[in-house]
Amino acid sequence: MTHAGRSLADWILFAVLTALWGSAYGFTRLAVSQSEPELGFPPEFIIPMRLTAGAIVLLIAARINRQKWPPVSAWRLWVAMAVMGIAGTAAPFLLITHAQQTVDSSLAALYVAAAPLFVAIMAHAAFADDRISLRKAGGIAIGFAGVAVLFGPEAVTSFGSASVLAQALCLLATACYALSTITARYAREVPPFIFAAGFLVCGAVASWPLLLFVEYESLTPSFASVSGVVGLAIGPTAMASVLYMVLIQRTSATFISMTGYTIPIFSAIVGYLAFRETQDWNALLAFALILGGVYISQRTPPPIQATA
Repeated sequence: MTHAGRSLADWILFAVLTALWGSAYGFTRLAVSQSEPELGFPPEFIIPMRLTAGAIVLLIAARINRQKWPPVSAWRLWVAMAVMGIAGTAAPFLLITHAQQTVDSSLAALYVAAAPLFVAIMAHAAFADDRISLRKAGGIAIGFAGVAVLFGPEAVTSFGSASVLAQALCLLATACYALSTITARYAREVPPFIFAAGFLVCGAVASWPLLLFVEYESLTPSFASVSGVVGLAIGPTAMASVLYMVLIQRTSATFISMTGYTIPIFSAIVGYLAFRETQDWNALLAFALILGGVYISQRTPPPIQATA
C-alpha cells in the first residue's frame, strides 16, 4: 500500500519520528521543571546528558552496520560533522532548553516550522544552483511576517522581557537547525550512521565543559525532572537519531523535512493534554503564515508547456 510514492511503512516511521522529535519539548519542560525551577535541572546539565546518550547509541549502530569512517585526510567531511554537531545540534538544544524555562513547549515547537525559510536564505548564499527567485522572496517575506506575529504585541510593548528573549532564543535555534540542513549537503558521501554518530560525538564532547558550571550541591531534582532528562536522552535523541537514519535511507531528506509541519501540531496536542498549554490567537495565525510562506518559497513551478 502506497501514498504519493511512499509505502505505508514509510508513513508509519514518519509518524513515529514526528512523535519522538515532538516529544522533546514536553520532556524538556519536565527536565527544567518550568513551574518549579528549583526542582529541575539546568540546561548545562541536560544538554551533555542528552547528546552523550545519543552519541553512544549511534556509535553502536554504526558499528553494527559496519560502516567505515572517512579518512583523516578528508578534513572537509570532519569539519562538516563538527559544524553539524556543535552549531547545528548542541547549540540549538541549549538555546531551546534555556528558552523553555520561561516559554511553553508548544510555543517553542512552533518556531521549527520556520526552519525552511532560513534554509532558503542560507542556500542562496552557499550554493550557486539554489538562488532566491522573486517567488521565493515573497514566500520568505510572508513566512517571516508569521514569525513576527508569533512574537506577538509583547515584543513591542515589553521589549527585553524574559518571554521575548526566550522566543528570540527559539528563533536563533531554528536558524541553527537550518544551518545543519545546509551543512549536511557538504557530507553526502559519508555513510548515514557514521555521519550521525560523528556529529553527535562532536556535539557531546563540545557540551561536556558545560558540566563545570553546574552547581551539583544545589540540585534537588524531582522525579518528573529526572524522567524528563531520561526521556530526552532515550526518545528524541537516541531513538530518533537511529530512526532518522533508517528513514533517510528509505526515503529522502525532503520527505523528512515535512516533520517541520507535523512537529508543532503534535507538540501543541501534547502540550495541551499534558500541561494544559493554550496559545493566543496570534499563534494559529502565525503558524498559517509560516506554513504558507514555506509552501510558496519551496513550491516548484510547473513546467512551461510548449505550444504548436
